[in-house]
Amino acid sequence: MNRRHFVQATSSAVLLSAISRNAYAAAGEKAKRVGLIGTGWYGKCDLLRLIQVSPVEVVSLCDVDSKMLADAADIVASRQASKKTPRTYGDYRELLKEQDLDIVLVGTPDHWHALPMIEAVKSGVDVWVQKPISVDIQEGQAMVAAARKYNRVVQVGTQRRSTPHLIDARDRIIREGKLGKIGLVEIYCYYHMRAKDNPPDTDPPANLDYEMWTGPAPMRPYNSLVHPRRWRAFMEYGNGIVGDMCIHMLDMVRWMLELGWPTTVASEGGILIDKNSKANISDTQIATFDYGDFPVVWTHRSWGASPDPKYPWGATIYGDKGTLKLSVQSFDFIPQGGGEPIHQDVKYELEEFPEDKTEKDLEKHVAPAIRGHMKDFLAAIESRGKPVADIEQGYISTASCILANLSMKLGRSLAWDAAQGRIKNDDDANQLLSRPYRAPWKHPTPENI
Repeated sequence: MNRRHFVQATSSAVLLSAISRNAYAAAGEKAKRVGLIGTGWYGKCDLLRLIQVSPVEVVSLCDVDSKMLADAADIVASRQASKKTPRTYGDYRELLKEQDLDIVLVGTPDHWHALPMIEAVKSGVDVWVQKPISVDIQEGQAMVAAARKYNRVVQVGTQRRSTPHLIDARDRIIREGKLGKIGLVEIYCYYHMRAKDNPPDTDPPANLDYEMWTGPAPMRPYNSLVHPRRWRAFMEYGNGIVGDMCIHMLDMVRWMLELGWPTTVASEGGILIDKNSKANISDTQIATFDYGDFPVVWTHRSWGASPDPKYPWGATIYGDKGTLKLSVQSFDFIPQGGGEPIHQDVKYELEEFPEDKTEKDLEKHVAPAIRGHMKDFLAAIESRGKPVADIEQGYISTASCILANLSMKLGRSLAWDAAQGRIKNDDDANQLLSRPYRAPWKHPTPENI
């Protein structure tokens, strides 16, 4: 490409970016009215990416932390075109009661995904819900049933499906048959992400409604590990590193290789190294998802070294013609027996979207993927079709990870009956498909939504 063509291409890219932000306005469409439930780290990341790709009007925000809520309202007012400050709520039911929204984003901790998502679709809005969609399998079943019953578009925040370099890896390597016959997939995370400290329990801060924050989860004494962001240290609020990190890579591999449900799931591990932390999630775990032709094997260790420092969190797909390594930062294809390797890095969009340069806590390499995922969500809303990460796909990936944790807990392999939504020939395991809810919250089921 010569310099003149490069300048033209670059100018065109910037112009297309500007057009994409105003696509609805240019087409005479009314701006979508948006509400966000959960204004913490990724709630804001998602919402601010949506503002970048469409002239939406954020009219309401909800959070149980009054300081976090006020800060989010200020940021949104500075970033949206109208410069209006959204209304704020401490209870998502009050936000939904207004009946003035087109889209709701759910960015709460995991134990608060199901109830707001279900109530939002019942109120007639389309929903973006963060992954994993639920903390137990029956919640996920109810969420799928609600989306279908009320005919709403629901996109799950598994944005690997919209990551540009991963789309290229799928198209250039997998779909062109460069791997040959696939015999094994490894997915993994070696981040030292598990909380290592053991702070004392205290009273919750005055700005946090801890009763509402806990919601349907078991009531634990407040601890600084819980809020903000480090609640993943406790199984009461999520599903550990498998629920947080495995779901991304399992979902990515399922999308790339067009996989559905595993036939069996087996897992082992536990707290094998760090026994002093207050955290109760596993620090070491291996899970095998059996897909018949090949297994997908997950490994996490929150200690020790990564086997490949370039790929501390990712996937490796082994074929008889080559190997493909994938992460949020890059991909590498290594052909078997010679040939040209192929490498591609993540594409940043800092010039097209300069807000990314200074936004606090933004994962800059992930921002393009979230924008792509939001565009796919908006397109599905317009067509009333299914988005790339439809709620059913989120349910399959989430439930598969939950089955891994149940297998580790029970000490046996679990065979899944996808048609019945149950574990085959294992009554004890099926008792664990739903967790008890703390009163007065009622556990959703496909029948009671």
